[in-house]
Amino acid sequence: MDFATDTLIYILASISIMTLVTVGFYIMEFNKLKAQFNGGKPKNNELVKLKLQALERFTLYAERSSLKNLVSRTPATGLRVVDLQLVLLETLKSEYEYNVTQQIYIDPKLWQAIGNLKDQNTYIINQIAGMLPPDTDAYELSKRILEYVSTTDAELSGIVLNALQYEANILL
Repeated sequence: MDFATDTLIYILASISIMTLVTVGFYIMEFNKLKAQFNGGKPKNNELVKLKLQALERFTLYAERSSLKNLVSRTPATGLRVVDLQLVLLETLKSEYEYNVTQQIYIDPKLWQAIGNLKDQNTYIINQIAGMLPPDTDAYELSKRILEYVSTTDAELSGIVLNALQYEANILL
């Protein structure tokens, strides 16, 4: 094997380990949150409505910011790796900022998980893009991100979606 292949394997292994550790942490936090729940439902219907709307928006955010969906709906035609990297990062950032005000309606740990979803996806995009020459066709970056997602079963968006669904079930 050559140096580039060894480096690629090392980086992908590092990303996978980091992702698994993060997933494990959020599973533990999610279980703690579940255990703390006392079963009471809010009595204010307007508050329930606002909380459900916030959960809907964060559900949409988690779906749209999953790496598979993000790459699938971002055209790579005519772009270089560095261009696609910037478009993907800007999309993640702008969608996150669009929903930031809704954090007041959800549990702070759930909001932290949503922020970590953005940070993790940003990290993965940057790591994979960093392994490619900047002038490479953007299709290669899309392909590598989709390969990463298909070979690891630790994308944080699924865990965040489960936590959002659990929170919504509590309100209903």
